Amino acid sequence: MIREFLYKYYIDPIRYGEAYTLVDTLTYALILIVAVYLVYRGLQRYRIAVDGELVLATLPFVVLGGLLRVVEDTGMITSDLRFLLITPLIFFTIFAIAAIALFTGKLAENAGLVARYSRVYGGAGIVACLLSGAALVWFGLTESTIALDVLAIILVLATVTSVAFWAFLVYVLKWDYASNILYKLLIFGHLLDASATSYGIDIHPIQYVEQHVVGGALIEATGTAFSMFLLKIAVLLPAIYVLELYRREGNSGLWHLILLAMIVVGMAPGIRGLMRMVLHV
Repeated sequence: MIREFLYKYYIDPIRYGEAYTLVDTLTYALILIVAVYLVYRGLQRYRIAVDGELVLATLPFVVLGGLLRVVEDTGMITSDLRFLLITPLIFFTIFAIAAIALFTGKLAENAGLVARYSRVYGGAGIVACLLSGAALVWFGLTESTIALDVLAIILVLATVTSVAFWAFLVYVLKWDYASNILYKLLIFGHLLDASATSYGIDIHPIQYVEQHVVGGALIEATGTAFSMFLLKIAVLLPAIYVLELYRREGNSGLWHLILLAMIVVGMAPGIRGLMRMVLHV
């Protein structure tokens, strides 16, 4: 019975690329919350400040997660190693790569080899992104296509909606703190995801589908994937407000980590959706 449950809700969805269910969605959400706390305590133990520098240096690994997910989508990797690039296992894969780069950077800083650990840490993420991006470009040129018009449309849509939402927060609600670069990245990451999902389902010649439970239910209820923008705004609006209240209570470290986690769950799938549609995979 337990074996059947595990296969039905956790193993088979990874193996066969099935849509998420309420059970695995809640499970992964719980794992994310616990992981954020454990990472926070680990960083404290090794005296690595959880601040804006750490978050910004981690962003290349967020992008890397989206790119590597598309590498798996293309079928370039045919061995069982490809399962390491499928959600949710890819989170552990990226975490391992980022952790190695982070502590390597910290050791280099302690040894006086670099001024700041973030140069090694963030630099390693950028190099990994360039290599992954080059592999995808090569695939597009030799096996598929590179739709630059799709790239432009989705990026413009994400940029315009992000600027509009940010302007609403700052000029209408008078939330000046929304101009913080991390809040801007949070907004852009989630609206990039909404833009890619909307375009992919309603406009793209390949009929993509929404795999997440809440998003899929909303799209089915409204009849359009553009309703994803409403969902994102409904989440971002109270989230930014509550996050700012939390930050003002003096919990800067955990605030940065929670904000990073929220950026990850928006930007990484947004990058994946964008690149899949550009490459038609």
